[in-house]
Amino acid sequence: MLNYDFSKMLFTIPADRHGVGEIRTTLLAHPEIKFVSLVGIDIGGHDTDEKIPVREFLKDIEAFLKAGVQTDGSSVVLPKIADLNNAKVDIIPDTTVNWFVDHNFSYPDPETGLPVGTLRIPSSLIHDDNEGVGSRVILRDAIRNFKAELIRLMKEHPYVLKDIGIESADDISEILITAATELEFWVRTPDDDADREQLSTAQLLKEQYWKRTTGSVRTAMEEAMLILDHYGFEMEMGHKEVGGVKAKLENSGNYDHVMEQLEIDWKYSSAIQAADNENQIKYVIRDIFRLYGLEVTFMAKPIEGVAGSGEHTHMGVAAKLKDGRMVNLFSPANAEENFMSPIGFGALMGLLKNYDVINPFVSSSNDALNRLKPGYEAPVCTVTSLGHSAARPSRNRTVLVGLVRETGNPMATRFELRSPNPKSNTYLVLAASYMAMLDGIKASLEAEKSMEELEASISKEYGEEDFYLDKDRVYRSERDVFDEYTEEERDKLFGRAPKTVWENIMAFEKYPEKLEIFKRDDVMTDTTLASYREAVISQWETELQGRIVPETMDVLRDCAKAHDEDDCVDYDRKSWSEISRLRDYLGRNTMGETCLLTRIVESLESKEYEQASDMLCEMQIEVEKLIGMYLSYKKNLY
Repeated sequence: MLNYDFSKMLFTIPADRHGVGEIRTTLLAHPEIKFVSLVGIDIGGHDTDEKIPVREFLKDIEAFLKAGVQTDGSSVVLPKIADLNNAKVDIIPDTTVNWFVDHNFSYPDPETGLPVGTLRIPSSLIHDDNEGVGSRVILRDAIRNFKAELIRLMKEHPYVLKDIGIESADDISEILITAATELEFWVRTPDDDADREQLSTAQLLKEQYWKRTTGSVRTAMEEAMLILDHYGFEMEMGHKEVGGVKAKLENSGNYDHVMEQLEIDWKYSSAIQAADNENQIKYVIRDIFRLYGLEVTFMAKPIEGVAGSGEHTHMGVAAKLKDGRMVNLFSPANAEENFMSPIGFGALMGLLKNYDVINPFVSSSNDALNRLKPGYEAPVCTVTSLGHSAARPSRNRTVLVGLVRETGNPMATRFELRSPNPKSNTYLVLAASYMAMLDGIKASLEAEKSMEELEASISKEYGEEDFYLDKDRVYRSERDVFDEYTEEERDKLFGRAPKTVWENIMAFEKYPEKLEIFKRDDVMTDTTLASYREAVISQWETELQGRIVPETMDVLRDCAKAHDEDDCVDYDRKSWSEISRLRDYLGRNTMGETCLLTRIVESLESKEYEQASDMLCEMQIEVEKLIGMYLSYKKNLY
């Protein structure tokens, strides 16, 4: 347990305490806080961090709040925006959200005995003195646009108000956007390699799911949750997830060979605050688990063949009325007869119809797409489930977007997007999702569609014409999407899911009409979208050449000959011959033929990305086959 007096520590400076005098008083009362850091989020989701001594910040707080600090385009991911010949980028503090203290628990302040702290201030990135750029700015503008447009639509189409229990749009004082994420992650003791077979078996037997935590994992999770509560995150739950194996107890009494998957949940917030909260929570989780000798990874698929880590993202919309009441705009006035209001149906239809261009913001890495495969409770199809009847809410865990409802609690109605992972850029996931929702709401309300008509639309058959949804798609299924459809049926009914980052980002070219939803009121400009596209492709290309190809070569080398020619059977020789042939095809060049890995690298170097993407798919299939063959080969040896 950390030996600090948490009651004396500062964790958060709330949004309503950002006056210059209050900031000064707060920092002077906490001399253990030695630094200030302005946290901007670039187009790639990376956050900035710099150490400004508090004494410098206190000299002129107003100037810092107004002008922030300056960086350049080489320090942040903003291709096509901050070029080398126009690279000025300012990081400007956001005074409308909570500010967090990042504690260095390994470094106590000699004067106070409390951990040295850095005040991290969420900030906007401003390019060339006037243009807001980066992920936080995009989400800010998306939410502003969503709120303004929704109010306008309700005023122009008041028929919708009776379905949500509001008499007049003039009764609304504010539209509230709420969001929350569920954070899954893997922990392990350093240098321990995963036994894939043991992990897979434990997953199938559900030996770890919701089991009692023990040892250092338990202590780290409990301490992390208690600390996070001090930040005001209002922790709701922490538990084991499906992945993991039982740790080993050493003679010293400590546990070793830890390999477990965990999840923590906390209360919802406004959209930007929710994304900021998640950013801070990840840092705290890493720091606390590291103090107990445990490594944390937020990768989507850190271990092939077992469950990856998701980050289910919950999204809702409510209205605060002038009389103080709160109304969920997705919930119908009569929840026993209808699943959702027209606003709710429109929002869900917008998400599903436009998911082709939302997906590049959700799954922008090889790791993310490796998780989205059948058999691991991760979505593989653009489809939703409403439930078998409005009176009986159900949870179909095989769909992309779940409708979450609770009997007797209309405020709980929301959408659960199940495709994001812990490394998804939550700012852009939320921005793209709410702009897509607005598109569906706009279409539904302008057509003045009733709840019954919209339920029929979202439940339409393949080939059936619709006023908004695509003809040759199915959008709703109450069946198990993994087991009750073949791959061919899924591809036909719900659309073929992209298998690589290149295929995913190509949706920007394939569906230009859908891309227009992001451009409303310049929430995302052509330059912004081009910047994001270039950043994603560059990251994919670099990771493929610098990490995936070398790591695959390591796998090939690990599949080494293990039998003794004087002590083996014909099965061993035949198995090794097939393994050797596949290893050569994947990773060994000859005078007459280059191997698959070399051809992938050559395609990337010549910018033939589609060809590289196709060969990457082939490589993944062949490597999976090789690993299976090698495991069988090793099992037959004494």
